[in-house]
Amino acid sequence: MEHGTRAELLGHLAEAVGSVAVAHPTRVAVDGPPAAGKTTLADELAVVLREQGRHVVRATIDDFLFPRARRYPRGEYSAEGCYFDAHDHDALNRVLLDPLGPDGDRRFQHAVYDRATDTASSPPVTTVPADAVLVFDGVFLMRPELIDRWDLRIFVSTALAETVDRAVVREHRVSSRADVERRWRERYIPAQQVYFAMVRPTDHVDIVVHNDEPQQPVWETKHTDRTQHAQGRTSTSG
Repeated sequence: MEHGTRAELLGHLAEAVGSVAVAHPTRVAVDGPPAAGKTTLADELAVVLREQGRHVVRATIDDFLFPRARRYPRGEYSAEGCYFDAHDHDALNRVLLDPLGPDGDRRFQHAVYDRATDTASSPPVTTVPADAVLVFDGVFLMRPELIDRWDLRIFVSTALAETVDRAVVREHRVSSRADVERRWRERYIPAQQVYFAMVRPTDHVDIVVHNDEPQQPVWETKHTDRTQHAQGRTSTSG
């Protein structure tokens, strides 16, 4: 375990990105529970990488949701529905992760869904250089449909009870405290428990960031030879 400032953590993560040796854009997963702080961390990491001269693509799992009419077949508060029915992983692989991978042409789309309108989205196709970095945040990124697509894997860990309090603060303008607490306690937290039971995500990541105190983070590097890890994924996907 290492302790440090926020800037020291970001420097460590940027160094880890720089240590990945692949001939295509480096695909970085920032996984973790809702309200753990993964979007904020991914945004900050993207800033640091751009300051270092890297071409960065920022994308999120929230832009690969199924429309509402499709993602609640088991009910709005179903934990199993959150894990199994919410995200279009086939589209994520097809339009973003595979084009940026070893056999891709680097022509990608960063989204297939517009949250504001709850409709399909088709942004322009973009091409990036081979030394670009994709910084992608979201839930359930180590699941079998996605695990082999990442070149660096980060998990943002926070006590699940803490995520409820953070969510109440984050969403107070759009949802009541009672609604936020119900969604977290009935859907999101149990869905994370399903994920951990089925996948054990922290067994498969390179770095775990313990984010209970965001300005005093603690992190654990689980794979010191990231270059070999990036080139030999099959050993951790079973």
